[in-house]
Amino acid sequence: MKLFPAIDIKNGQCVRLRQGSFQDVLVYSEIPLKIANQWEASGASFIHIVDLDGALLGHSVNDDVIKSIVSEVKIPVQVGGGIRTIKDIENKLSLGVERVIIGTKAVKDPGFIKDAIATFGSNRIVIGIDAKDGMVAIEGWEKISNYNAVTLALEMKQCGVKTIVYTDISKDGMLQGPNITHTKEMIQITGLNIIASGGVSSLKDLEMLQEINVYGAIIGKALYENKIELRKAINMFEKNK
Repeated sequence: MKLFPAIDIKNGQCVRLRQGSFQDVLVYSEIPLKIANQWEASGASFIHIVDLDGALLGHSVNDDVIKSIVSEVKIPVQVGGGIRTIKDIENKLSLGVERVIIGTKAVKDPGFIKDAIATFGSNRIVIGIDAKDGMVAIEGWEKISNYNAVTLALEMKQCGVKTIVYTDISKDGMLQGPNITHTKEMIQITGLNIIASGGVSSLKDLEMLQEINVYGAIIGKALYENKIELRKAINMFEKNK
């Protein structure tokens, strides 16, 4: 199981939201690069970055910060938030980002995903499915669509997608454990590489995710609140497997 320490960027700062609310923001660092260096030093093999401003506004906002991270760390970085066009993907990859995560656009225009995979390859394109009560949220989690999360995942599979970041919004930033039931359903029905996101609060949570065969897990607030020591988690779940 691959572990992805998270860096959420808002106004150029490293923050965490509670349940996806842009009105409930906690700043952890004014210099996200310092956090990225910390995760790399702890043994991380990949970093997960979200441009929260970009997700809300629909266009990239924090590229300077992202570039500073990608330029300095030696491990790959995946980025989501506000990526809605082929040009957006090109811009992110030109920064040195390993792969991009596309969310809202996947719901609104599945054909775009086919084009993106044809252009850049399935190893560069990851779909972010953010759900609340099993329904997909879009536009920085501000709107709930009429799309069922598993149905969307299956549609994305038809487009050539191999990897999905599945986030349960109600769990995100709450340190109450991931949604094992919905995540397991997503894995079993789709057969895709599922990266679980939202609610990871302990090594026990990671054990439960490993038991349902997730491809990876994103860890955010639990790291910032010292609930999980990244190096220990990596040694337990990534390096020994």
